[in-house]
Amino acid sequence: MMKFTRRVALALTAAALVSPALAADKITLRMSTPASDTDQRSVALEEIFAPAVADFATYEPHYNGSLIKQGAELESIASGDLEMSIASAQELAQFFPEFSIFATGYVHQDAEHQVRVFNDPLMDPFKEKAEAELGVKLLTVMYLGRRHVNLRQTKEELTVNTPDDLAGINLRMPGTDAWQFLGKALGANPTPMAFTEVYTALQTGSVDGQDNPLPTVVDAKFYEVTNQIALTSHLVDLNYVALSKAAWDSLTPEQQATMQEAADAAAASAREKQLQKEADLVAFLESEGLEIYEPNLEAFREHVQAQYVGSEFAKSWPEGVLAEINALGN
Repeated sequence: MMKFTRRVALALTAAALVSPALAADKITLRMSTPASDTDQRSVALEEIFAPAVADFATYEPHYNGSLIKQGAELESIASGDLEMSIASAQELAQFFPEFSIFATGYVHQDAEHQVRVFNDPLMDPFKEKAEAELGVKLLTVMYLGRRHVNLRQTKEELTVNTPDDLAGINLRMPGTDAWQFLGKALGANPTPMAFTEVYTALQTGSVDGQDNPLPTVVDAKFYEVTNQIALTSHLVDLNYVALSKAAWDSLTPEQQATMQEAADAAAASAREKQLQKEADLVAFLESEGLEIYEPNLEAFREHVQAQYVGSEFAKSWPEGVLAEINALGN
């Protein structure tokens, strides 16, 4: 597990000794998130980030979209009505279409690749644009999980090794154009359907499968009506910790360094716990009778990315960035 640096440790000590007079000079960081208070991201920010910055900032989380409705957080930061949020690449793409590259199939290979990409100079123009035009500073990247293909067929009936093996498979995907495009790029026949209908559709055979991270497979009990999971990892999902640029600029350089380390430490903790949860769920799902295996990920990656190149989705991507992202991978 990532250890605190000396600076973060000193910040924790200072937080315990801060006087009432100094407390009056603190900035307030209202965090609005649609996540619950038990979400790994929420827990890490409250238990690691908040104490580390407590000598100069008061962290005030608001969960389940109780302060700002989901999807309106970035606009609220821009207008000065909010200091922090956990923002997706999809949300940022509504303001800056080039961010859609980070919500594309097989762009991120795993959790470590996400971090390398976020910290690489290739991200600087993306970060600078968000700061200059939206007043949002992206502090760090948080890992959400990997989406996989979950099918009714047994592995003996259908072994998924390459996209060709998904030909004719009716795969439930969310209904937006971007999700449907990803389903086709995977080689399947994407079927739009409300999430609440998926269990019954799998049970009756209306669809052959669905795609979601392993925690969702368990929470929604899809393992009761499916027989295998091909660990395609076709989308390694993420969130960014988004901070008001005005709040950031109000801090001293030392405070900014402490806040940056605190955000990175919180992200690392949440990432490790989420990865462990995914690993633990493999054993649980296998105990429930599901066959779980990894297909030819390079074949999937090459095929899916080839579908995006030249598509409407890729028109906004800066030239050469996809190659730079791939070069940072394994």
